[in-house]
Amino acid sequence: MKIGLHSSDKTKFPNLALMKLSAYHKKNGDTVGWYDDLWATKYDQIYSSKVFTFTQKDKLFGNVQYGGTGNDIKIKLPDEIEHACPDYNLYGLDYSLGFLTRGCPNKCPWCIVPEKEGGIKAHADIKEFLQHNKVVLMDNNILASEYGIQQIEKLIKLKVKVDFNQGLDCRLIDDSVAKLLSKIKWLHPIRLACDTQSQMEPIQKAVRLLRWHNARPARYFVYCLIKKVDEATERIKFLKGLYCEPFAQPYRDFKSNIEPSKELKRFARWVNHTAVFNSVPYEDYTA
Repeated sequence: MKIGLHSSDKTKFPNLALMKLSAYHKKNGDTVGWYDDLWATKYDQIYSSKVFTFTQKDKLFGNVQYGGTGNDIKIKLPDEIEHACPDYNLYGLDYSLGFLTRGCPNKCPWCIVPEKEGGIKAHADIKEFLQHNKVVLMDNNILASEYGIQQIEKLIKLKVKVDFNQGLDCRLIDDSVAKLLSKIKWLHPIRLACDTQSQMEPIQKAVRLLRWHNARPARYFVYCLIKKVDEATERIKFLKGLYCEPFAQPYRDFKSNIEPSKELKRFARWVNHTAVFNSVPYEDYTA
């Protein structure tokens, strides 16, 4: 069979589902490549994935199967494909990628995960997809799972560099968790999240404990959901005072897909441009 793969999202981040589909079909002796309109009628099967709900859906020609959260949150890969080791050659990756847990016990109204995946549960062992000395993990709340903690302990023993790409829940970082995290070899900055004012105190405590246990690198990257500039400004200043690096994410309702306001986008540009953020107050920002 000739398989065509297509991603509607115009991002640099690799599409994990397409990597697993590629691995599965190559293992079965199929020819796999990126979709091309010129060869549309030559493919026996085309897979088109869309991760984000706001991404425009591309109309493809041929025998197309659409998937991904952006198309339909109910569509899932069969287990034999979901648990296939991804085809890292598809994107030329020098790191491994995957989920150890799925779901999240929190029910944040802005998050699609509870509706899509439900509560936290074990998903895979790290050795299922680990092929490098570096790994990027996409878990939404790994610290909320005892299985997740056990997998972190395994990662430490394996001595691989780790990036918890979606951030860690600061509310779950107590002294024992901070001590455990300090033993990790980090691939990128330690990622946390501070989406509401109620998380300010927990993140202050988490940062203090991580630094007490000498968790390195010292650069702490913090995702911040932005719904109102006045409220968000207080959180952003607070994080700057903790010597953390905030990353502003303007709120977008995943059901209505209404564009964030110009003010929210402007505020996010200011926060996320590190050089400007560290030198120009928002009230003086003119871009």
